[in-house]
Amino acid sequence: MNEEKTIQLDRMRFTKNSTAANFALLAILFDVLYFISIYESNVGSWYYNILMGASILYNLVFMLAAFLCSEGIKNYKVSYSYVMLLLGIIQIIRIFIYPMRAKAATVTIMEQPVIVMGAGQFLRCVVYLVLSVACLIIGAVIGYSRSRALQAHLATLDIHPA
Repeated sequence: MNEEKTIQLDRMRFTKNSTAANFALLAILFDVLYFISIYESNVGSWYYNILMGASILYNLVFMLAAFLCSEGIKNYKVSYSYVMLLLGIIQIIRIFIYPMRAKAATVTIMEQPVIVMGAGQFLRCVVYLVLSVACLIIGAVIGYSRSRALQAHLATLDIHPA
């Protein structure tokens, strides 16, 4: 291993993994934009059901979990990479819950059928969720690779992380 690579790995002992952490924070930002796009809609009473309550609760849990991941992955804890991947998978599943159902639904307002979610809002919601997924996966991959590299480097120094 060349000396420059060794120095770079050794520096990781004293610096934070801010790149992976920032991707987790970006995932939260895109989730918030999704949250705003969905919950600003007021088309009849279609959104007012138990699924909406569960969705709001999940958004809060997601934001807390993603923030926790950003803090954990910042300290090179590899287990948070797995949590970020799980959150990404759940974000993919979310595309098929509200956006797909709302796009296909209509309500009657003043005896006129009204589409619950138009094509523009649907596309915006899907893009926000896909960007959130991309950020989570990129952050997880970066976090995993850097955490493993640091662990391997510490093993060569015979220093074990706390």
